[in-house]
Amino acid sequence: GAYALLDLHWLDARRPFGAHRQFVPPLPDPDTPAVWAKLARRYADFPHVMFDLLNEPHDRVETDPYPMWRPDGTQYPQDHRRVSAEDWKPWAELLIDTIRTEAPETPLFVSGTNWGYDLRGLPVDRDNIVYATHVYRNKGDDWWGAFGHLAETAPVFVAEFGGVDEDVEWGGYLLDYLEDLEIGWAAWSYSDHPHLVTADAQTTPFGELVRQRLADPTMESWNRS
Repeated sequence: GAYALLDLHWLDARRPFGAHRQFVPPLPDPDTPAVWAKLARRYADFPHVMFDLLNEPHDRVETDPYPMWRPDGTQYPQDHRRVSAEDWKPWAELLIDTIRTEAPETPLFVSGTNWGYDLRGLPVDRDNIVYATHVYRNKGDDWWGAFGHLAETAPVFVAEFGGVDEDVEWGGYLLDYLEDLEIGWAAWSYSDHPHLVTADAQTTPFGELVRQRLADPTMESWNRS
């Protein structure tokens, strides 16, 4: 009864976790369409398998050793570091078209720029798309500008949010906001920072917030007792 959301996270298959475990790529590379075509063929008849095109498009980091690619196979100049919606949208549309050639019914998720957070500049020029945002406290509180406005006209899903103990109140406000806008969500993470559970499988304070909201999504404020 569960759904699986396959999310392209790293591009370098030659070593574990890509070139840098801590970094995801700013944009896809020329091999990315072939990867999605293969996955689309494999899972086209699995209605519970969905695809998230690329985890967290973002400005290129200083330590990224690889070039950034345009969808036409040309490289951006080495000093091109900012990734805008204008850079990301042509890639997203190419990957959508590639997947739908093989799996026309598979639900597709398109994340925003600024590490997935910012959906300004979207939607893409394709139908039947869910827009994914990743929300963390360090991104600020302009939720309406980043993703709330788009939820008025298109499906939006919070594919990641999470926090440490000090972020519980912030997390409660965020979940209230998402409930008001009827935006679904998934919390991060069972295995990575910020954790929802401890090493002995006990919920952290933020994990307890998530647990309670899963049990009662309409809860107006979290029970802090």
